[in-house]
Amino acid sequence: MSSNGVCLLLGATGVGKTLLLKRLQKLSLHGSGEVDAPPHTLPTVGTNLTDLTLKRKKLTVRELGGCMGPIWPSYYKDCSSVMFVVDSANIAQVSSSCIQLLSVLSAEPLHNASVLILFNKRDMPCTMSLVEIKSLFRLDDIVASAPQPVTTLEVSARSGMGLQEVLSWLESVAVHSKWP
Repeated sequence: MSSNGVCLLLGATGVGKTLLLKRLQKLSLHGSGEVDAPPHTLPTVGTNLTDLTLKRKKLTVRELGGCMGPIWPSYYKDCSSVMFVVDSANIAQVSSSCIQLLSVLSAEPLHNASVLILFNKRDMPCTMSLVEIKSLFRLDDIVASAPQPVTTLEVSARSGMGLQEVLSWLESVAVHSKWP
């Protein structure tokens, strides 16, 4: 097996990054199947490193705590892809997430990185529709002006909805990347 790309997992505090990462790790080890009850998680203070095996390549996912937003740029240099998580059930947080996303997309070290925007918590009863979120984010404008390829997916880390698609995106990034 060859290694080792680095994917940054970014987003505000409480958007579900840690649960998402635990779910992806289990899926990459055991393949598709039933999703168990969600494991207990705590807010990330600092970073979590998790290795995923994708099509015989190893990808290291570096989750950066939401409270570390001001120092995220110090981690951009060696990354090949970015997953940016948005809590689609928290309307109060959406505008700050949009500002964070614009900062990530405009960072020069990430201009060659593939970006996946994940609208998480789609299983919640109070979630905004994708049309509402895209309008609030002005997502079409953001994607059109971003220097890097941007993909969006709706997911629920809690229920497992969309996680297989996230792994497929990571696999396609791994196949087309320049890392060994």
